[in-house]
Amino acid sequence: MPTIKIPPVLRASVGGERELEAPGTNVRDVLRALVTAHPATESQLFGGDGELNRYVNVYLNDEDVRVLDGLDTAVAASDTLVILPAMAGG
Repeated sequence: MPTIKIPPVLRASVGGERELEAPGTNVRDVLRALVTAHPATESQLFGGDGELNRYVNVYLNDEDVRVLDGLDTAVAASDTLVILPAMAGG
């Protein structure tokens, strides 16, 4: 099963876990499995249109999924997804 690395800002929503495994054949399936297991993450990850919130970056093995096939990017059992909320500052 693919591994999801959970950023500190989302850990409270997943019981404090730093990493989780979730089933799926593409990024969307894996993230939806995460949301199903931890419903508090849904509004943090997805907008009302079902797409990733614009301030959420997801990397598949260090590659931004937005430059791949987005949420439809295929994943393998050995893959790692990293969720990184965008940070702003001045």
